[in-house]
Amino acid sequence: MLRGLRTPGGVQRFLEEEIGYNKEENGPTCRSPRRVLRDRIAHCMEGALFAAAALAAQGHPPMLMDLEAVRDDDHVLAIYHVRGHWGAVAKSNYASLRFREPVYRSLREMVMSYFEHYHNTRGEKTLRRYSRPLRLHHFERIQWMTTEADLWQISERLCSLSHKSVITPAMERRLNRVDKRLRAAEMVGMKL
Repeated sequence: MLRGLRTPGGVQRFLEEEIGYNKEENGPTCRSPRRVLRDRIAHCMEGALFAAAALAAQGHPPMLMDLEAVRDDDHVLAIYHVRGHWGAVAKSNYASLRFREPVYRSLREMVMSYFEHYHNTRGEKTLRRYSRPLRLHHFERIQWMTTEADLWQISERLCSLSHKSVITPAMERRLNRVDKRLRAAEMVGMKL
């Protein structure tokens, strides 16, 4: 199945069109890619794990990155590298926190493309830090792609990695709120 998703864009389309958004109404989960395929539901961490497995089937090393926020949820990306440029695949309820074409020269440049769109329900811009990449080949021993167990150890390891700041405290004090029009645009297609 994963080999049939031939491009990163195809992985993103599959996540959007075939996989529902997991609001964890029955409690927290951290499904493996196999369980995401079977259950047809994923939140950002589960979607990133699925995308990393699909990207691995295309020959990319499976890697995740954590975007850390204040007064908001973190967001997880499956990242990939093509001819010296970074891209990302992601599952999100917000329209602009998903796919990034591999056109960014650095991870920081790619992360900053999310900044204006990363906000909480009060309209505060909340993205503050990003992790270094987590290479998932370290988790082959637990069969991260196919296990029936929740993958909390991957989530915990990702959050424990060193993170780099994207703005200074002085910049943070001067941030404007997201305007109503952008907030409305971000919620197009949102599953409530």
